[in-house]
Amino acid sequence: MEEIIHARGHENVSAEHSSTFEVTTDDYLTPAGDCILAVEADRAPADFDPAFVDACQDRDATITVEIEADGHRDSVTGRGDPDLEFTNERSAVGRTSDYIDDRTIVNDAEFAAAGFDRDLVAALADGAEATVTIRVE
Repeated sequence: MEEIIHARGHENVSAEHSSTFEVTTDDYLTPAGDCILAVEADRAPADFDPAFVDACQDRDATITVEIEADGHRDSVTGRGDPDLEFTNERSAVGRTSDYIDDRTIVNDAEFAAAGFDRDLVAALADGAEATVTIRVE
C-alpha cells in the first residue's frame, strides 16, 4: 500500500538535519529549515487514505519513504507505531527517534535528512520536481 506526494525542491534545501526529514505544503523555505527536502507538497498526512493510516499504525509495519528528483532517487526505511496520527494538514516528518506528533509519518528511520544521497539533495536545491512515495508493509 502506498501514498504519493508531488512536491518540488527549493534553493534553501540543505538536508543537514541529523534526526528528521520533512516534506511540507509550505511554498517557502528558510535556511533554518535544514530538515526540509521539498516544498509545495500537493498532499499532507491528513489527506492519506484511512486504510493506509491503519496499516502504518502497526508497530511491526515497515514504512519506506522514497524520494525521486531529476533522475536521482533515495529511500529510507523505518517503522510504524499505534500512536501515529496522520492528522497534520501541512507537513510530513520522518524521524530517527520514537518521538511522535501529528506530523510524524515514520519512526526509527535509518537516517534523517543528512543521510540522503547528495546528488538527490543537489537536484532538490536546484528546485527539481520531486515525487515522494511512502510505502507500508
